Amino acid sequence: MKVIIIGGVACGAKAACRLKRLRPDAEIILIDKDNYISYSGCGMPYYLTGDVSHIDELRRTDFYVLKNEKFFQEIKGIITLTKTLAEEIDRKKKIVKVKYLETGKTEKIPYDKLVIATGSISKIPPIPGTDLDGVFTLSNLHDAIKIKERLVNGQVKKPLVIGAGFIGLEVVEAFGESWELPVTILEYFPQVLPRLIDPFMSRIIENHLKEKGVNVVLNARIKEIVGKNGKVSGVRTEDNFYPADLVLLATGVRPNSELAKKAGLFVSPTTEGIVVNERMQTSDPDIYAGGDCVEIKHLITGKRVVLPMGSLANKQGRVIATNIAGEYAIFKGTVGAFILKCFDIAIGGCGLSLESARLEGFEDATYALNIQHERARFFSTGCSYYSLIFDKKTTKVLGFQTIGPFTDGTLARIHAISSILPFKPNIEDLISLELAYSPPFNTVLDPIHNTAHIAENIIYKRFKPISWEEIIKRLKEKDEKMLIVDLREPNEAKDITQKYPNWINIPYQEARNKIKELPKDKNLIIVCSVGAKAYEVARWLKAEGFENVYVALGGIVLPQSWGEKF
Repeated sequence: MKVIIIGGVACGAKAACRLKRLRPDAEIILIDKDNYISYSGCGMPYYLTGDVSHIDELRRTDFYVLKNEKFFQEIKGIITLTKTLAEEIDRKKKIVKVKYLETGKTEKIPYDKLVIATGSISKIPPIPGTDLDGVFTLSNLHDAIKIKERLVNGQVKKPLVIGAGFIGLEVVEAFGESWELPVTILEYFPQVLPRLIDPFMSRIIENHLKEKGVNVVLNARIKEIVGKNGKVSGVRTEDNFYPADLVLLATGVRPNSELAKKAGLFVSPTTEGIVVNERMQTSDPDIYAGGDCVEIKHLITGKRVVLPMGSLANKQGRVIATNIAGEYAIFKGTVGAFILKCFDIAIGGCGLSLESARLEGFEDATYALNIQHERARFFSTGCSYYSLIFDKKTTKVLGFQTIGPFTDGTLARIHAISSILPFKPNIEDLISLELAYSPPFNTVLDPIHNTAHIAENIIYKRFKPISWEEIIKRLKEKDEKMLIVDLREPNEAKDITQKYPNWINIPYQEARNKIKELPKDKNLIIVCSVGAKAYEVARWLKAEGFENVYVALGGIVLPQSWGEKF
């Protein structure tokens, strides 16, 4: 059996190595137009930070062997053609036409099975100036090396990043913290990580970035990248100019599916991804595809999506190899689990955000918000924020987001939720989860449990939630019907109660008796530090016959984490 694999980074390299293990007799040819293959693309931002000391560390095995052409040929037994461009696939003759980029020579190579793992291409915004010297993407190791060289040589004084997605946030940290440079990030949408997390969570990140000295500009409408003598000098938006001597375009990627399209394979007109089945076969059963160039099923919506992640690409490469070897394996789809580091915090999520859920037709989608230590209080590294997206009518879990200290706590909760999301759990399933407990690692009731408890209370209408966006709006409007009852200690609440006449303090210890004196013709909003005491007092008020009682989700800690100044 002769197998050609086009693309040698994540999916392609994984497919080649596994197939050779399953079928040592197979002749496998790995083709890539680059000289760098089988590297950790997700590690490139950390090469810029200095956490990765040398670019070759992104290409080594766990035993420090460099994964180059020699490694694949001599150790793995895989014929490896680098600096070789796959120009055309002749499906009838089962031939791939290749061009050797160093010599210009072409050759036609026959195959029995073919794998397309051509990855993705950076999206370049349609604005003038993207071709200037000093404007980069971070799509391969060559980009990372060039950017690092400029940093090391002192050529970068004012870096600017366009796009506040995964790469944008990771590279901002490299510029700002590791290189101590004043960095600006421009984002088209009104929040960072748009569609991935919800605004009430993204504002925590935005405030953290600002505390670290990052100039965060949202709703940025970029007109052009400005240059002088062919070199970048800044970025002009509709209402401002931002000087810059290096601009990173972190504006997303699209599937590199042109080769498949040219070969007549089915390619989605909406996602631009190659259409594959669960066995990762294309519309031609002898041709498989995987990685960033394919579309896959989203297990919450059932729709086809493109999700460029190294973890998924490796899983798909394994599935492809198993099937080519004559065994059976499937890739069911994704729940979009992700995690990233941003300065001192970890950000994670899976499933749908509230905005995405409603856009997908989940009309009864809402959220529960919990702020809690990720370990027992006496072992705590600080509070984390947890948002659970669910369908209020069916109680089905739709998504989960968390922001916390840079520890393993965020990863643990994302792993737990993403593991059960494919099975369409409801809120009761989360409450019933058996999770390990010991004070150095966890709280006696895990934050997942307590966030699900809040969701359950919302479902059964045990309290009326109100968002801080709504509270702040009413404060600015001087809503006379609103009365905020602050349950914190007097010394914690005195500044704010002095500022707002409709914000009063009743300490929690005195609340059981004093709440009886509250006016019943007001909309009472109960506030404490994180929300737990407020919920309890809201229950007391309901028992006393109060109807218009609301609990501020997240307590006062949430708007404080936004940098809100009352």
